Amino acid sequence: MRKAAILGIVFILVLFTSVSAYGLNPTKNVKDKAPSAPRIDQLNFPVLYLCQPNLEGEAVWIVQARLRELGFEIEPDGKYSLHTSYYVRMFQLAHGMKDDGIVTPQVWKALMELDTARPCLSSEKENEERLLIVIDVNTRDLAVYQNNKEVRRYPVAVGKSETPTPLGEWAVVQKGVGWGNGFGTRWLGLNVPWGIFGIHGTDKPYSIGTYASHGCIRMFNRDVEKLYPLIPLGTTVRIVDKGRMFPENIKPVALKKGSSGQRVVYVQSRLKELGIDLDKADGRYGNMTELAVKYFQVWHNLNPSGEMDEDTYRAMGMIK
Repeated sequence: MRKAAILGIVFILVLFTSVSAYGLNPTKNVKDKAPSAPRIDQLNFPVLYLCQPNLEGEAVWIVQARLRELGFEIEPDGKYSLHTSYYVRMFQLAHGMKDDGIVTPQVWKALMELDTARPCLSSEKENEERLLIVIDVNTRDLAVYQNNKEVRRYPVAVGKSETPTPLGEWAVVQKGVGWGNGFGTRWLGLNVPWGIFGIHGTDKPYSIGTYASHGCIRMFNRDVEKLYPLIPLGTTVRIVDKGRMFPENIKPVALKKGSSGQRVVYVQSRLKELGIDLDKADGRYGNMTELAVKYFQVWHNLNPSGEMDEDTYRAMGMIK
């Protein structure tokens, strides 16, 4: 019996040593598997909420920077903490929303659409109508035009292939100063309907001239500081790829009034190329886009439904 007990103890010791040697120490594994903080860098109106560990990333930083601009005493740190959740609740209460501290698409839009812009040099209506910004994601540069004449040109960084910069005709709808972190010293927000996109500075100057962002347009801080006071709210920003706003061949997707997204931009910009210029290429399939599609369909003996179907795509030369 005594010999059997000794052998049992030896077996347990050998087993424990083997488990430890192969990294199966239970205590060690619990420590190694501690969850890391989820990063939310996507800017397609992601839902943000309080959890442990706290959410982190560019999307959180934007919420904090906007809250600070709106007068809340919050210092951006990119972490969705209890402190941040508290100020989101205060914002929700002030705007008649449910005060649950959750940043939904509705909260995003309210945050980004409130006007907190600083005065700029070109604020008169006559100047607004003459200014145009053109960004080409292929050459990765930004040009400013006044009365159809180029007056400024700057190098930029644009979106990576998995998070591309949205092509289209947008407007500057929000301006901010000193956001910091990855947003540098200035921010000019665009009215893209499916996410938060803008022209801004950066703390990664080495990325300028590359495909590096989550969809925004990055500039050297010194360049965006020169651009910022010249650009009034409402300035048109045209984003193209090799001068165009749609690829040579696309997969046809049914679209109709109420649709939105990058594919709507493709249709709107193609209609403009064909001489039917009834609406901006802003990704919103509204009354004027529907009318433009109907006009094209009648012109080409198609059913004038005002909706994009395969026959209409083909007649427009967008598919083979």
